[in-house]
Amino acid sequence: MEIKREKYLKALTNRMHNGMIKVITGIRRCGKSYLIFKIFKNYLKEIHISDDHIIEIALDERKNKNYRNPDVLLDYVENKIKDNELYYLLLDEVQLLDEFEEVLNSLLHISNLDIYVTGSNSRFLSKDIITEFRGRGDEIHIFPLTFKEYMQGYSGDTYRGFADYIMYGGLPLILSMKTEEQKVEYLTRLFEETYIKDIRERNRIDKIQELNDLINVLASAVGSLTNPSKIEATFKSKLHSDISINTIRQYIAFLQDAFMIHEAQRFDVKGRKYIGSPLKYYFEDVGLRNARLGFRQHEETHLMENILHNELRARGFNVDVGVVPIRKTVSSGERERSQLEIDFIATLGSRKYYIQSAFSLPDEEKIKQEKTPLLNVGDSFKKIIIVHDTLNIRRDDDGITTMNIYDFLLNEHSLDM
Repeated sequence: MEIKREKYLKALTNRMHNGMIKVITGIRRCGKSYLIFKIFKNYLKEIHISDDHIIEIALDERKNKNYRNPDVLLDYVENKIKDNELYYLLLDEVQLLDEFEEVLNSLLHISNLDIYVTGSNSRFLSKDIITEFRGRGDEIHIFPLTFKEYMQGYSGDTYRGFADYIMYGGLPLILSMKTEEQKVEYLTRLFEETYIKDIRERNRIDKIQELNDLINVLASAVGSLTNPSKIEATFKSKLHSDISINTIRQYIAFLQDAFMIHEAQRFDVKGRKYIGSPLKYYFEDVGLRNARLGFRQHEETHLMENILHNELRARGFNVDVGVVPIRKTVSSGERERSQLEIDFIATLGSRKYYIQSAFSLPDEEKIKQEKTPLLNVGDSFKKIIIVHDTLNIRRDDDGITTMNIYDFLLNEHSLDM
């Protein structure tokens, strides 16, 4: 079954003919090529754009290696344009093109050319490169399949689908694989032979063992507060490594640059300011995270949290970890400062939601634990607890909504239910 990815198609069609370079970014194998060469190209045909006005080049294909030369590509594109009608350039894996900044800026001078490019790393979207584009680069970040998208191509029921999704993630090709062995081998090899290799070559990393160890530490710490100093201490105490804190920071930046991980910063709800370190790291795809650890550490609580984080980001929200400062009375009768944590603060424009991820709510003590931070926020924005338990959506007397993860993931308007 075809995965429609309607959100990303809409993002592309809303940007057509805007005079900017539409840059589709995302982790490798998340569906960028399929989006522009299949979904978007089909749309162009539906609005009666002829084939000879669609110029498509996949730079990662061996047969197109010569087009990685900037002059060859420029000549090819210019020779394709025969009239004054609109042309559409679909360029895949643009980071493989030498001097791509100059090439893309040159192509912008062709008034009847609408440009769409993909890339698997954020290097060409850095501050300096955007300056080279003179403010004419328009990013569309594409994620691996959300659970709703995943179920469009899944042949089983919702519960079995989620069990597979939380284990093997949302890279589209996973849906075509019939056995666990195929999925495990695919994700394991993809991590080693594509992602790690790409990061090593791009950043000229010699100490591959330290990079691998760092990825393992981050994968084990999903949903936990950490920072380079804590990671350095782990390297020294458990791995007997003298890796420097600067190297750790640099390697984390490389992983973020390749879209493998994303950081969630802590935000002081009452002080309305970012706190900084420590923070949390989440994997762009939980299947890759699980593959990294040999599918041995399958903590559903942390993986569910990772999935919720990714879902919120895929919906366009900025996602932070909430910190709620409080004062509580201790046994001596004195008042002491303390902090409560809210798993996520999801913000999009004027919309804001406080969200707790709780795998289950087995008793009143657990319910109180999850509700207490929300009750101490002190504002009127919506507060939600998301659980794995199959319960109906309900709102209590404190105004806190509880819903199950299936209702949340399968309904794009679930936050407002």
